[in-house]
Amino acid sequence: MIREFTRNKMALAGSIFILIMITFALLAPIIAPYGPTDIDIKNILSAPSHAHIFGTDTLGRDIFSRIVYGSRISLSIGFIAVGIAVIMGVLIGSIAGYYGGKVESVLMRFVDIMLCFPTFFLILAVIAVLEPSIFNIMIVIGATGWMSVARLVRAEVLSLKERDYVTCASVMGASDAWIIFRHLIPNAIAPVLVSATLGIGGAILTESALSFLGIGVQPPTPSWGNILMDGKSTLGVAWWLTIFPGVFITLTVLSYNLLGEALRDLLDPRLKQCVDDRFSLTTNLTVRHPDPE
Repeated sequence: MIREFTRNKMALAGSIFILIMITFALLAPIIAPYGPTDIDIKNILSAPSHAHIFGTDTLGRDIFSRIVYGSRISLSIGFIAVGIAVIMGVLIGSIAGYYGGKVESVLMRFVDIMLCFPTFFLILAVIAVLEPSIFNIMIVIGATGWMSVARLVRAEVLSLKERDYVTCASVMGASDAWIIFRHLIPNAIAPVLVSATLGIGGAILTESALSFLGIGVQPPTPSWGNILMDGKSTLGVAWWLTIFPGVFITLTVLSYNLLGEALRDLLDPRLKQCVDDRFSLTTNLTVRHPDPE
């Protein structure tokens, strides 16, 4: 698996960038040359220079330092929100798939109802009622993003519960909780890991959008979204206020998407084999029946 992963150059590049961002988040006080709220009135809206490599904002704060500290907020919201979504989705999906019948019908109809609501507008409605804070944003993004995980886990559990080892565990007197948590969930976790990796990028985008609208992480706490919001009024004269945080958001989300695609190929060899077989069949047909022209 490691050899196959290292052959995927795009996924390897994405993983390296993710590690860089995690390093930024963990070592922010060491890497950042200034504090995230340090004001320098002599260098207001200063262009990128040797002293401020990403320039400064309307209060003279160093953009690079704010981006480094903002990586803590954006990445932590991404990880924790996806963690909440995965826990909820795995529990609901495994219970629905294992018990079936009325339990499955009630739970999956609830999933269908939740999927009817546009996720972003549902988040906006909840945030409008609650006080905007980092904790509330984590909870809301996680509580509105578990439905796809639940459907994935349900489909896997429906297949796994017919296996012989599950039947043997049931015959030997194992409890339902033991079967679900010991046998079913560990064997259904592969597609969940892929979904979680892709979901981190989506959670970062959602947090950035909420902060850009002014209902996410509140100033002076830096996040990539509110750095973008600060730069929208000065876009014509201070391009660096929007370009640099926008580039970091784009590269981070792209890196998680590339990593998720690579994990899907590694953890689901059946899909990769299907693609290889289809390519081989197409190649053979082309060789046997060449274009007469």
